Amino acid sequence: MDFSYSAKTKDYLARLDAFMREHIEPYEDQYQKENYRLNSTPNWREWQVPPRVAELKQLAREQGLWNLFLPDEELGAGLTTLEYAPLAERMGRSLLAPEVFNCNAPDTGNMEVLYHFGDDPQQEQWLKPLLNGDIRSVFCMTEPDVASSDATNMQTIIKADGSDWVINGRKWWSTGLGHPDVEIAIVMGLTDEDADKHHRHSMVLVPLNTPGVNIERMLPALGEYDAPYGHGEVVFDNVRVPKENIIVGPGAGFKIAQGRLGPGRIHHCMRAIGAAERALELFIERGVSRIAFGEPLMKLGGNTERLADLRVAIDQARLLTLHAAWQIDNVGAMKAIKEISAIKLVAPSVLQKVVDETMQLFGGASMCHDTPLPGLLTVARSLRIADGPDAVHRATIAKTELKQREKQREKQWKGRSND
Repeated sequence: MDFSYSAKTKDYLARLDAFMREHIEPYEDQYQKENYRLNSTPNWREWQVPPRVAELKQLAREQGLWNLFLPDEELGAGLTTLEYAPLAERMGRSLLAPEVFNCNAPDTGNMEVLYHFGDDPQQEQWLKPLLNGDIRSVFCMTEPDVASSDATNMQTIIKADGSDWVINGRKWWSTGLGHPDVEIAIVMGLTDEDADKHHRHSMVLVPLNTPGVNIERMLPALGEYDAPYGHGEVVFDNVRVPKENIIVGPGAGFKIAQGRLGPGRIHHCMRAIGAAERALELFIERGVSRIAFGEPLMKLGGNTERLADLRVAIDQARLLTLHAAWQIDNVGAMKAIKEISAIKLVAPSVLQKVVDETMQLFGGASMCHDTPLPGLLTVARSLRIADGPDAVHRATIAKTELKQREKQREKQWKGRSND
């Protein structure tokens, strides 16, 4: 098990770092102001993307820093999960960077679904424009009336009718639904309620301009609408799409969901670690430069001990995430479920802890957008729900651990019996 960076990772990381230092970091404050000016209205139909973002995306593409997440030599960078992880961490230091490199959620997960599970026409119609950055997409799974942390609970109905699928249901927290470039949704719903729980659901591609697709509202996440992306609530009212819009086939929804959520969570967790590193830098800068009661803040109130604890926590989370990435590359996402659940439990919590401690040092300045701290805190706390509640991850880890112990006991018992 070797976590050292490959030559490809080192090359991409050096180029990515240079691009971010030259083009993204100097623009971040201005982007924040422009984004607020353009999108201060809750009317998501009026949201806009600051023009400079498109310019940066084109520049990134010209420099070959595009679709870095995709393990395909022609369509992406051809990196393994482990090789991509350090790049995701570097991008995580900025709330803007993932979009500039076409590596932002939920598009990455949706592109992975279409890449691994989509047929040729689906890839031609939807994967190519997503890879080109011409359109954006959403993933409609979570529902307001069921515990959506269990993907088998989805109640949206997808019913066969002649040559069509007819969709009826309500989804919410569909990230990116307010973006002006969003065109397609992957919708998970119930196609066979009599099947076993892991084969009841399917995923279909639904163009958002289809009659019956009604976007009702954007939901503020911890008081922020996250414009121009947004997290929306959408109703599907007798929405008809051709049968060829189903991905893989009826009953494959749960399998696709598990395949989608594995690598994507590595991306989330490594970005969270990058964000934690940025927050820790702010912690140190504030601690050594700000004076109170005649001393630098770092020397007061146990802040040096906090610094040490935060440093260790970030490094532990990184190693745990790299281990999960290594497992995905070597045994696959389904067999790495315990490791994936572990990082989903740990990484966002570490980020939240680092940001919280840093906000304490910044005082009132941490409550407004003069620093990136409010945005980082929102990301951290949201991930602990969006990636599934902590309790679900703990349950998965415990269940897997108990199964492993049971297998060990059975093996030991058989060994003694043979003796």
